[in-house]
Amino acid sequence: MSIRPVAPVYFLLVDDLPENLLALAALLRRDGLVLLEANSGTQALELLLKHEVALALIDVQMPGMDGFELAELMRGTERTRRVPIIFLTAGSADRKRRFQGYEAGAVDFLHKPIEPDILRSKTEVFFELYRQRQEVAAQRDELIAATGENVRLLEESRRQAEALREADRRKDEFLAMLAHELRNPLAPIQNSVAILRLFETDDSAVISAREIISRQVSHMARLIEDLLDMARIARGKIELRVQRHDLSAIIRQTADDYRASLSIAGLSLELELPDRPLILRGDLTRLAQVIGNLLHNAAKFTARGGAVSVRAEVDPADGYAVVRVRDSGAGLDEAVMSRLFEPFSQANQALARTGGGLGLGLALAKGLVELHGGSIRAESAGPGKGSTFIVRLPLLEADEPASEQGTDSSPASQSRRLRILIVEDNRDTAKSTQMLLTRIGHEVEVAYDGDAGFAITRSFKPDVVLSDLGLPGETDGYALARKVRADLATSNVHLIALSGYGQEEDRRRTEEAGFDQHLVKPVNLASIQRALLAVPHRAV
Repeated sequence: MSIRPVAPVYFLLVDDLPENLLALAALLRRDGLVLLEANSGTQALELLLKHEVALALIDVQMPGMDGFELAELMRGTERTRRVPIIFLTAGSADRKRRFQGYEAGAVDFLHKPIEPDILRSKTEVFFELYRQRQEVAAQRDELIAATGENVRLLEESRRQAEALREADRRKDEFLAMLAHELRNPLAPIQNSVAILRLFETDDSAVISAREIISRQVSHMARLIEDLLDMARIARGKIELRVQRHDLSAIIRQTADDYRASLSIAGLSLELELPDRPLILRGDLTRLAQVIGNLLHNAAKFTARGGAVSVRAEVDPADGYAVVRVRDSGAGLDEAVMSRLFEPFSQANQALARTGGGLGLGLALAKGLVELHGGSIRAESAGPGKGSTFIVRLPLLEADEPASEQGTDSSPASQSRRLRILIVEDNRDTAKSTQMLLTRIGHEVEVAYDGDAGFAITRSFKPDVVLSDLGLPGETDGYALARKVRADLATSNVHLIALSGYGQEEDRRRTEEAGFDQHLVKPVNLASIQRALLAVPHRAV
C-alpha cells in the first residue's frame, strides 16, 4: 500500500514590522507548516492568489492598507472569503474596535504582547482542521478512482454528514470546556465573599470593597452565561424545563432580585401586576432570565434619577400575557431599532462601555421568548425619550394551578447540622467552601482527588459528598459516584456534583453516575443551602 504524501499547510503572517514577523514565525514553526510572510496588505493579497491559506494572522495597525481593510478585501473575493482571520493588535481593548474586527470577518482578536501558549493553542486548531480537510479530500479522491461516480456521490454525502456531526461535537466540547475553565476561578472568589459577609463589621471601606467584589463576580458570571446561552440557542441546544408557573410571581421575584442594584444606580422601580395569576407553561429560570435581561438593559441606558417600570396584563383579544418593561433613558432611533435584537449589537457604544455587557442580553431575551412561543419588540418615541420592551407569551386557562415557584433565594437558616465531604482538586475552591460551610455550622472534611475522597467517605461517613467532576487520576467525579453507590457502606450518601459544566447532557451524565443533584459553579451560599435542605434524613 503506497503512502500518500501529505501536502503542507500554509499560514499567512501579515505585519509591517520585520521583527514581529520573525517573532511570530519562531513561535509557530512546526513540521508540515509553511509560513508565508507579508509586510503589507498588497503583498498579502499577492500571496493569497498563489497559495491556499489555512489561517491568516493579520496586524491591525499597518501603513497604507490596515488589517481591517485587508480583511474586507479578502471577504469580497471567493477564493479567500472563507480563510479564518485572527487579528493581532498592540492597541487598547476598545469594544468598538473589537466589534469592528469581528464585523470584518475575524474569528479571534489577540492583543500584544501575545502569550506564546495561547497563540500556539489557537492556531493549532486551524492547523488540525485543515489537515483533516486535506485527509477527507484525499480519501474522497481515492474513492472516486476506485468505485466510480455513483459510489463517490454516496460516500461524499456520508463523509460530509459525518464531518458536520464531528464539527458540532467539537463545538459542544469546546463550549463545555470554556464554561468549566471560566466558571472555576469564580467559585473561590464567590465563596470568599460569602465568608466575609458572615463576619459583622462597621468598617465602611471593608463593606464597600466586599460589595464591589460581589457585584463584579456576578457580572463576570453573567457575561459567561450570556455567551454560552447565545451559542446554545444558535445551535438549538437549549432544552426548556417546562412546568406550570405564575408569570406574575416570576416577575415579582425577579424585580425584587434587581431592586437593590437599581437602587444603587439611583433608579426607581415600579411594578404593576394584575390581581389574577398569569398561568403559563414555561421554564422558570429562562423566563426570569428574560425579565432580568430587560431590567438590566433598562438600567444600563437610564441615567441616575430615572425610572424603570414593569407592567403585566392580559390581552383580551387573544388571551396572551403582555409584559412591558419601560425606562426613562436614552431612547432609540430607527436605525438602532432594526438591529436591536441582533447579537453583539449595542444601541449606544459610549453607554455600553459604561454599563458593561457584550450586547447579547436582548438577543438572548428574543431567543428565549420565541422558544416559549412568544414574541418581543421595542418601542421608543426617539432618542432621549425612553424605551419600552414588550413581551407577549401564551397563557393557559386561568383556573389551572401554577406549580410551586421555589424562588426564595434567601439563605435557609433552619438547615440541620450535616457531616459534609468536599472532593475538589482546586485547593482554593475546596478551602473556601470548607470555611463557608464550617462557618454556618456543618462538620466538613476535604479530599483533593477521587481515591482519597472514596476512602474518607468510608471512614468519615458523611451525610453529603460535594464532588467536582474533573478530578485528577483515574477516579474522576463520575467514577467516585459509581464507587460510592456500589459500596454497601456508602451507597446511601447524598451526592451533589459541583461543576463548571452545566448543559443538559452534563446533568444527565451525573444523574446516570449516581449523583442526586447537580450545581453549576460558581455556586453561592443560598444555592448550597437550598441543596442541603433537600438532603433526606438517612442512616449513614
